[in-house]
Parts: sequence; C-alpha cells; structure tokens
Amino acid sequence: MYRIALCDDEQAEVIRNKEMLSIYKKVHPELDFEIGTFDNAQKMLLKIEEGYTPDLILMDIYMEGKTGMEAARELREKGSKSRILFLTTSEEHAVEAFRLEAAQYLVKPVSKADLFPVLDRQLQLLDGEKQKYVALEMNNKTFRVMVRDIVYCEAQGKRQYLYMTDGTHFSIHMSMTKLEELFVPYQEIIRIGKWYIINMDHVEGLDSQSVKMDNGQQLYLPRGAYQALRAQYIAYYTEVLP
Repeated sequence: MYRIALCDDEQAEVIRNKEMLSIYKKVHPELDFEIGTFDNAQKMLLKIEEGYTPDLILMDIYMEGKTGMEAARELREKGSKSRILFLTTSEEHAVEAFRLEAAQYLVKPVSKADLFPVLDRQLQLLDGEKQKYVALEMNNKTFRVMVRDIVYCEAQGKRQYLYMTDGTHFSIHMSMTKLEELFVPYQEIIRIGKWYIINMDHVEGLDSQSVKMDNGQQLYLPRGAYQALRAQYIAYYTEVLP
C-alpha cells in the first residue's frame, strides 16, 4: 500500500487533487493507496514526526505559515526519503525544488494529463524501492527503514544500534539473530561475527584486521573473519556490477 499526502492551504485544491487521485485509482484498480490531507505544512510535519511515513507528498509551495519549500528542506534535513511533488502557481522555485530532490514540479492548474504520467513514473519507482524496506520497532513505534540507508549495525548487550547514512543512529531492542533474519532477502547485508551486520554497498575498503565504512567508521574484524568477508565482498560486486 502506498501512502500519499496532499498538503495545500486551499481546500478547493485539496478536494480537486483528491478527486484526481480517486480517478487515477479507478484507472489502476491493482494499486492500493491511502490519501492523507493537510491544510498546512506544519500539521503534516508533526504527523510525520509521530511516525507517519508518506511515500509521495503532493504539496503547494505558497502556504500561510511554513511554505512548502521550507517543509521540504526540513524533511530532507531530517533524512526523509518521501518523494515530493510540488504543485504550485509559479515556476520561480523550480531550481531550488530539484536541489531538494523533488520528484516533479508542476504549475497549477494541474490536469489529469499532467499528473497521471507523473504518478505512473513515481509509483513505478516506489514499487521497486518498497522491496528494499524493513520494518523496525523503535521507542514503541514501528518505522520503515530503507535498506540502502543502513550503513551497519552493532550489537551492544541486548540492544542493536543501527547507523544510518545521514549520521543518525537508532537503538533497537531485539537480538542480533532476529535482526539478521529481517535482512535475509538482501544480499548486500551480511553479518560479521557476533557484533556487526554491515551493508556492503557502504564498504569503502577492508583488510585483514578491519573493514572501513563510507561514513568513516572502522570496524575491527573478529579473528578468522577476513577471508570469508573478502570472498563475500568480491562475489557481491562481481554479481551486482555490470
């Protein structure tokens, strides 16, 4: 299921966009998505802080209070990977929007002919990305975490610490074995000894004593782990790279 957020302080625009999404869903009955509506950016940001994770955000730029551009910047600074589609009345902010990794920038009035091809493309991309999520419980809330954003995990007692590409880290109360089971479908994620699970996409280099991750962290290998790790690393890149 996809989560789509509509954020616009003009109620007529929210209703219009919601109607277009309903028509799109009828055209694509195989798709399952829910629509959340917000009449200002701050309400949406608060909901996201509470654990709401929209896959796609359709957002106006010119809103009272926090603008759409300010909201997008705040989301990116906090590490949000939600796809943002700006629907606005001016082309003025297009360059800045794409600097914030906007998925698309459409000038109002937006028609079905404008919106539907964009939805086709974005939902297709999301469909591929959804295969790369794991659901984890942190602080009594369940979060979806993109596998590509995980650098490594370290065991500390009964807790596992997940280190992310944006510099943040999370504490998870589960065993290393249970965590390892979540990553079985992803060949880039491997376990090293008792203490580490690493993402080989973030390995910068390795030697007989340690593996260096691309966030600058150096992880020391347990005795006898190097040869097996080296073989897995070479096999992974031989299979993955063209």
